[in-house]
Amino acid sequence: MRGCKALLRAAAVGSAPGRFRERFDFGGRDVASWFPGHMAKGLRQMRSSLRRADCLIEVHDARIPLSGRNPILKEVLGIRPHILVLNKMDLADPSRQPTVLEHLKQQQCSHVVFADCKRDVNVKKIVPMVANLVDNSPRYHRAESTEYSILVIGVPNVGKSSLINSLRRLHLKKGKATPVGGDPGITKAVLTRIQVCEKPLMYLVDTPGVLAPKLGDVETGMKLALCGAIHDHLVGEDIMADYLLYALNKQQQFRYVQRYGLAEACDDIGLVLRHVALAQGRMQKVKVLTGTGNVNMMMLNYPAAAYEFLRDFRAGRLGRVTLD
Repeated sequence: MRGCKALLRAAAVGSAPGRFRERFDFGGRDVASWFPGHMAKGLRQMRSSLRRADCLIEVHDARIPLSGRNPILKEVLGIRPHILVLNKMDLADPSRQPTVLEHLKQQQCSHVVFADCKRDVNVKKIVPMVANLVDNSPRYHRAESTEYSILVIGVPNVGKSSLINSLRRLHLKKGKATPVGGDPGITKAVLTRIQVCEKPLMYLVDTPGVLAPKLGDVETGMKLALCGAIHDHLVGEDIMADYLLYALNKQQQFRYVQRYGLAEACDDIGLVLRHVALAQGRMQKVKVLTGTGNVNMMMLNYPAAAYEFLRDFRAGRLGRVTLD
């Protein structure tokens, strides 16, 4: 709470009506060191599973298509065919897709599918693409096998399990085969093979989300946190809310103005969170010491408002936003 108040004071002093920040001050913060033990274990298991894989499907968040992809996964990819699925396309700005594809092409990533795995949008493209890539690539020690074995990789909470379940719904008319959740780290270990298609016979292996042991910069970590790949409390909802406001203004996404009843777009996170708290009824009981004793007063709950602001962004209620 104390850190949130300090941030609100700094924002109030540093912002001016009608003007937006050109860069974000992270205040010397470092969010680049989160690498839990299960991630290191998952990476080891992933490498051991690679030998049995014909193709790799890397799943990433379409809101950060260029940021946060784990460079270690590129090493893991080796010489196997590789498809990049940019999931949650329904939350990203569709007008940015051509630019994103051009950037990825420059990075030698030419097999890209924008998808919404919860609604099965564009997921049907994946099986034919995998089959075509595998059939036109060396299979080495798996040359005699008639089935396809696919490893699904990516950072936490980008929808790897949702993709597997979507493929099963579309091709096998089956329900969930692997748990799905809104928090990073649901899949803790490499699972057994899961069939997702009959013709061609195709199995997928889900893997735990793996972040880089050290992220390239703090801003990349902030974008990953906003999209749910890093637990909020490790970064701090207060600075995440402030960075989100900065990012929305930078992208000229001003839907928050109408949603929270502001007079105009602004760069003052304190003012925005005040309106969020009022609009969402986020209040808290605070004990105040007076001359006649303790008195309970209802005050705006700024930490809860920051969390609501983040939730609205993640649910797409603040518009379709691409942070890169």
